[in-house]
Amino acid sequence: MTAARGTRDSRQDEDLDVEEALALVKAEPAPQSRSVPAPAPEGEQQVRQAAHTDHKATAWPEARVVAERAARRAPRRAPVSVPLDASLGLVLAAPLAALTDLPSFDTSAMDGWAVAGPGPWDVRAEGVLAGHTGPETLTDGEAVRIATGARIPQDVTAVLRSEHGRVDDKGRLHPTREVAHGQDIRPRGQECRGGDLLLPAGAQVTPAVLGLAAAAGYDTLAVLPRPRVEVLVLGDELLTDGLPQDGLIRDALGPMLPPWLRALGAEVLGVRRLGDDAKALYKAIDGSDADLIVTTGGTAAGPVDHVHPVLDRLGAELLVDGVKVRPGHPMLLARTKENQHLVGLPGNPLAAVSGLLTLAEPLVRTLAGRVAPEPYAMPLKEAVHGHPYDTRLIPVALRDDRAVPLRYNGPAMLRGIAAADALAVVAPGGARAGQELELLDLPWAMSGVEACLE
Repeated sequence: MTAARGTRDSRQDEDLDVEEALALVKAEPAPQSRSVPAPAPEGEQQVRQAAHTDHKATAWPEARVVAERAARRAPRRAPVSVPLDASLGLVLAAPLAALTDLPSFDTSAMDGWAVAGPGPWDVRAEGVLAGHTGPETLTDGEAVRIATGARIPQDVTAVLRSEHGRVDDKGRLHPTREVAHGQDIRPRGQECRGGDLLLPAGAQVTPAVLGLAAAAGYDTLAVLPRPRVEVLVLGDELLTDGLPQDGLIRDALGPMLPPWLRALGAEVLGVRRLGDDAKALYKAIDGSDADLIVTTGGTAAGPVDHVHPVLDRLGAELLVDGVKVRPGHPMLLARTKENQHLVGLPGNPLAAVSGLLTLAEPLVRTLAGRVAPEPYAMPLKEAVHGHPYDTRLIPVALRDDRAVPLRYNGPAMLRGIAAADALAVVAPGGARAGQELELLDLPWAMSGVEACLE
């Protein structure tokens, strides 16, 4: 768990509770334009802090659009050819056309007998199994045992299911119900003909797509490569094992972010823990060849918050510098190179999740070529408080067509999100019971976890 850092005055790394925020709004005079103070004797750091405090944060919906637009403007990455067993979750870079007819020959849809002409039929001694050759042809009045998926011999009229026929003591097959011509035969090309378009470019490779591609004759697929992501965990106070002690806390983001990013479609190159070291941070960003760098902590204006100064030194272009959302206000998005971006996440765990879904998700999704999910909403089971002027994201569980707000939703807490199915988007001012709210799906769905509902 990355600790929240920075001075009390900056407040970016803290999520104001509703009562405190309301009190501040009532107590503070109307905002006026302010200029950046003149350089203080202590030097440039104070100037940066003042400028950062005075910057204008981006509205939450706009921030997501900016992230998606930034990915679209990045240079297009060349498609790659990937074996079927390594292509799950990737996006097709070219249309998927059938390489053969499906099925590629007439096959039996049922276990039973292949029959020719009207019955009763003399049953041949040999049978036809899937994957094996059988008699080339049958003459009228003949039948042969056949298995599901086996190739139909020529001149077969129908397949008589096992349960719809009986063999008398003379070995002749009799139908127990009427037999229709072509019954239970899958004709060649019933599903598609060779060359037919099966899926367009841009379709995501699911397990079912893998099955279809294999059936259609593919060994490899042309896909868009996964965006490569490097995670930089900042903070001297972080432990990688054991219990918190002596002012040190466990790093929750290092274990959490990589699988979450993979679920969003990324390839995680690695996780590096740098501590509060500006030189190490500069070197790590400058030397990275990842498509996206994700940092944790250090995005505010405190004495050990080095992300902004390092981005300044690198000449990075800040696209989003703070978002009007709680938790997660001090998140940022920067273009560090023509083909590289950086998402700076706040240090508090739930605030980092907010930044991940606000900035990293649309960026990674677009780089991966995935289609944006259709927005959807659900009514709230109970009212939720809102921030006076920022969007609020709260973990919810989905129960009986209702979004149930979960407890333990403070910026430093993970207990609520661990039991959540989605995050609800609460507009400034809050939402009443029964009001429909937009939901952000999580890459997984944990059902039946009710510890945080009580």
